[in-house]
Parts: sequence; structure tokens; C-alpha cells
Amino acid sequence: MICAWAIIFMSLPVGTRNGASVHIVSAQDVSSDAQGVRVSPQWDGTYRRIRAPILMYHYISELPFDADDIRRGLTVTPTQFRSHLDMLFYEGYTPISLYDLHDALLTGRPLPAKPVVLTFDDGHLDAYTQAFPLLREYNFTATFFIITGFADRNCVDHLSWAQIREMADAGMSMEAHTKTHSELDGRTYEFLVYEILGSLESLAYYTGRQPHMFSYPVGRYDAETLRVMGQTTVWRAVTTEPGYTITTDNRLQVPRIRVPGGATAAQLLAILQASE
Repeated sequence: MICAWAIIFMSLPVGTRNGASVHIVSAQDVSSDAQGVRVSPQWDGTYRRIRAPILMYHYISELPFDADDIRRGLTVTPTQFRSHLDMLFYEGYTPISLYDLHDALLTGRPLPAKPVVLTFDDGHLDAYTQAFPLLREYNFTATFFIITGFADRNCVDHLSWAQIREMADAGMSMEAHTKTHSELDGRTYEFLVYEILGSLESLAYYTGRQPHMFSYPVGRYDAETLRVMGQTTVWRAVTTEPGYTITTDNRLQVPRIRVPGGATAAQLLAILQASE
């Protein structure tokens, strides 16, 4: 059982339904209780569909000389990433958090006119050395999905707990991506509890903030994964399945848009315009 954890059950049915559209105005932080702990807003009973691209990045770095096709497909250089942020700023896009999006889906809370969510998987060191300074320069927020076991082992090419805490304190969302980056389909209950809840617990301990967002490693999960996930404090879980539309009730199967390796600002703008 997961009785030692603070369990949150969302009273949302499975599946997707059409609902009322949301008027887009501005974004705010999610609600907190008297102790400053994030609390999920109560669903008001209205199904909503919001077209808000959730962009998926991995490496923000120069390509190593021995980069294979996988690394090439996952890498955007710092110069290219700066051009992405510049384009977002001048084209009127506003990066929001997954918490902003979650709140809007449950309550109709307004979002900016052109919302976009920036996510970074795996917690590579360049998230701190390259992405983080640029995001702060533009005053943009982003979500970083952390493999907590790598931080535990002080892997030199991944974020340390001190860096993770610094980014969290600066307003970045530091969220769970399991303990070991193991694929979650075809696993036992005990394995899923260790990987999912273990990563949530570690992040809560080291950042002082309970995470409520999750990313499936390599986008792999199954019905048992979803069952266990539904018994945790996770409010939204993102996949690698492409899509622009986020709904009130697809909270554990949220689609994203992969940013292609080496993408130019013009290519990224085309991707975003396809969602409008």
C-alpha cells in the first residue's frame, strides 16, 4: 500500500470530452494553503480543452564530436536556444507552468493569449549551466524533469541537489522523472512505487516543495503505471505522444511537442503556429 504518502485522488473520469473554451488573459501561480503548500484547485465540473503547446527539450549544449543520431536529435545548441527564447518574446508567446495549465483546465482561470510550456527532460547539467541563465535573462519560467537517482549519486553530467534547489528557489518547476530513468511499462507494483514515489519524495525533501508533475521515461507506461500514478500526489503526467490539445481529464496522458535537434527559431515558430 502507499498509505504512508499523502494521497490525492482527482475526481475526474477517464477519457476525453469536449468542453467549454477558456478565455485567455493572464497566468498566476496555483493556490496554496496557509502553510504555503500547493493545493490542487477543486474541479468546477466543466470539461475544457486548451490548445497550449508543451515543448520538450533535452540537451542545451554543443554537440560532442562523437554524437550519435539519438544525441543529435535531442540537442539544441545554446545559440539556437537563445534564438528560440528571442522568438518567443518577440512573437508574444508567454511561457507558463504546468501548474498554471492545470489550474486553467480545472477552474477556467485565464491564461495569456499565446501560452507555451517549456519542459526539459533528464536533468542534464546543461539545464543549469546553459538553459537556466538564459531563461532568467528573459524572465521565463520552465519545468525540469529530474532523474533523482543521478542527483543522489552526484553524477557529474547531471544536476546536483544544490543546483536543483537553486533553480527551484528561482521559480523553476523541478518535477519527477523517476529515480533511475527506467521504462515503466510491464513493471511490478513495488517497482513502480520505488521509481515514482521515490523520485517525488526526494524532490520534496531537497527542494522543500512537493512536486505534482511527472514525465514518463522514454514515454513508456501501461495500465498498471496509470493505476499506481492515480494513487499519488501527481496532478499531471506528460508523455512523448505528439499533440497540442490538453484536456481537463487527460491529466496522466498529457501530450507534448518534441523540439527537433538543431531546430532554428523559424522552425520552432512554424511548430507553434500549427497549434493556433
